[in-house]
Amino acid sequence: MNDTTGTKQSWWQRLTGGLKRTSSALGTAVADLVTKRKLDRAMLDDIEDVLLRADLGTEVSVRIADAVGKGRYDKAISADEVKSVVATEVEKVLSPVAKPLEIDASKKPFVILVVGVNGSGKTTTIGKLSQKFANEGRKVMLAAGDTFRAAAIEQLKVWGERTKSPVIAGAQGSDSASLAFTALTSAKEQARDVLLIDTAGRLQNKSELMNELEKVVRVIKKVDATAPHAVLLVLDATVGQNALSQVEAFHRTAGVTGLVMTKLDGTARGGILVALSEKHKLPVHFIGVGEGVEDLAPFTAKDFAKAIAGIEA
Repeated sequence: MNDTTGTKQSWWQRLTGGLKRTSSALGTAVADLVTKRKLDRAMLDDIEDVLLRADLGTEVSVRIADAVGKGRYDKAISADEVKSVVATEVEKVLSPVAKPLEIDASKKPFVILVVGVNGSGKTTTIGKLSQKFANEGRKVMLAAGDTFRAAAIEQLKVWGERTKSPVIAGAQGSDSASLAFTALTSAKEQARDVLLIDTAGRLQNKSELMNELEKVVRVIKKVDATAPHAVLLVLDATVGQNALSQVEAFHRTAGVTGLVMTKLDGTARGGILVALSEKHKLPVHFIGVGEGVEDLAPFTAKDFAKAIAGIEA
């Protein structure tokens, strides 16, 4: 029991630490606003602006500002009261999308296709997930489908050694769809529990690369009509609003089933996750707040909402 508390606490510390830039930016701006005057329409507009700068999105920012104003006109309001409203409203948006990634044991292997733009942290995320699944006692196989980058292939091989998982890789520049075909066929033969397939980073507006991703999905379906069983889009929180168009494009092309948001520790605009959840309603499975394996953790709405608002646990 104590162990869990320790892990929970240390994850909370990592989460609050990782979201520090966002919560500090929000907290400082809110404190500056509320100390000067009583609550009026102008103050609510200012609060809305602060929330928009944190990339929480228009709908959510307006809703939070309205909630702050409810029954408080012409009264003094404390920064803590505003933070409390922010946390409550953010949690309402995030609760429906905070869903764990369920591995269906009847699907052998359970195929997870991982997609995203260059530099979003796809390969590292796959490595961390392979470690997590291996720790749970699952037999994992990795497919180095990012055939453009030699570094990505090498990186996956290192993770494969760490987690004692076989890695299917081709030569740099080889066809990623045929590599996915080979990997899934091998994973079936070896009765692996989970197959994680990496893909090349592609910009959402480059149609030939998106067509190639469609081909990877088609080829996977030839081996197993029910696969891929999960399509995870890895998003880099530091790209802010650009993440919204990434979700649209990848969802259209590959049928994204869930999101992983990385690099929340590198931005003051961690609110983008809230804007994405409000707009696309896609499950958020994991968030990353650092480089270590333990810095990628299942997403919980309440913890995230409190951390972004800067409320102590």
